[in-house]
Amino acid sequence: MKFPHLFNSRASSTDLGEYLAHRLSQIPGYRVLRELSFAGQVDELAPRSTEMRIVAIIDTETTGLDPTTDRLVEIAIERLSVDARGRIIEMEHPRSWREDPGRSMPPRLTLLTGLTDADLAGCAFDDESIVAQLGEADVIIAHNAAFDRPFVDVRFPALQHQAWGCSLTQLDWLTLGFDGRALGHLLFQAGWYFKGHRAEQDVHALATLLGSVAGDGRTIMSHLLERCDRPNFRIAAIGAPFNAKDLLKSRGYRWDPTHRYWWREIDADVLDGEKDWLDHAVYGATGGHPTVSRITASERFAR
Repeated sequence: MKFPHLFNSRASSTDLGEYLAHRLSQIPGYRVLRELSFAGQVDELAPRSTEMRIVAIIDTETTGLDPTTDRLVEIAIERLSVDARGRIIEMEHPRSWREDPGRSMPPRLTLLTGLTDADLAGCAFDDESIVAQLGEADVIIAHNAAFDRPFVDVRFPALQHQAWGCSLTQLDWLTLGFDGRALGHLLFQAGWYFKGHRAEQDVHALATLLGSVAGDGRTIMSHLLERCDRPNFRIAAIGAPFNAKDLLKSRGYRWDPTHRYWWREIDADVLDGEKDWLDHAVYGATGGHPTVSRITASERFAR
């Protein structure tokens, strides 16, 4: 095999790497992954025009799963300017902050996140900066907003009315050409990899993934924002018989331990069919009926 002039002393390692990656990717049985790049980011987004939206990608680390008893210990934010077609025009450098939770990190979470008690000791969030960063966004996106939003709402009450989107649950990744939903796995399938489980890495990984183009020629971001903008409905199977719990769970309903009912969110075009299913398959002759409430992006994923 003959190699081009890239092997001379004037060729950059990037040029050489890209050439070899291209050649290797043409050989059956090989696939090339590129390391996530932080190049081209800006310190601050340009003033928005009327066609632009500010999207804030967020990732959090916590001491546990319950926002009423556990604490946020790290938060990372990467803001993007997105045009009307869902294309990312500008990316800010990710920013992150840490806070001492006043308790020891569980050992397994230290293994997962790499954050030790020493890393967090004496740290405090910059509330003013975090609220400003997120409060100026048209929508906040997380890769599991049902987890991240309640922690943010508890710690930063001024943000409780922000619009949220979820790349984990509001995208049909299969129809977009992916299998699975874990962020690292999705990123691999799109041709990138990143190192470690760090909040700044995670937000940039998600931003990069959302900016990629799906098989239909649209960005994944455009699909997600379209879904965020569309209101849907929360249907609650209040008073459903106990023996229907497995049936409800298998259909995607979740248990609300506070209000003690099964619920799920659905789109308007399937609402009538879902109510009919509940009437026949769940309530039967009991005479019960579900309740339905409209959900917007500012209410979605809140506890």
